[in-house]
Amino acid sequence: MQIFLVGVSCVGKTTLGKRLAARLGYAFFDLDTEIEHYFGTSIERLKAALLTEYTFRQKAALALKHLVRQQEKTPYVVALSPSGLMDHYARVLKQVACVTIALHDRPENILARITFYDRDSQPIHKVLSAVEKAYYLREITADIQYFGQSHKKAHWQVDIAGLGIEARVAKIEALLREQYADMLPSVEE
Repeated sequence: MQIFLVGVSCVGKTTLGKRLAARLGYAFFDLDTEIEHYFGTSIERLKAALLTEYTFRQKAALALKHLVRQQEKTPYVVALSPSGLMDHYARVLKQVACVTIALHDRPENILARITFYDRDSQPIHKVLSAVEKAYYLREITADIQYFGQSHKKAHWQVDIAGLGIEARVAKIEALLREQYADMLPSVEE
């Protein structure tokens, strides 16, 4: 079974995806990392060379296509980018027997997990001022609104607000087991 997680930046797709994959005994892939490996450059540098988000998605979908072809016999979990169900990505996913899950959380919770990276995808430690927190809270809210339409295309909408990481993983696993018990590895008693 192939499982794709989508949601706005810092909603927890990668953390949740890694833990879910480990619990199921599946492989895990982060699409941003796969894009960087495929093109041999950072996301930010690739976006700068391509100028528009649309052309970036068009190009980046090649990495997604490569991933699903390389792993077609392997069960896996993939953390998609926030635009993971838009245009070129969506066309690739339509060719894959998969489950797509949109993760939703409150903007305040997402802000608490916000991370920053330099042009080469190296993490930057940054302490936000009150003004910056207000700015990023508005940006997160805008992203939720903007990407919300495409996220509605996911098979499932899962609210993870107020849940710790293990509870989030358990919630997703329970949904998967309820719908796809015969396709998932059995639970060790």
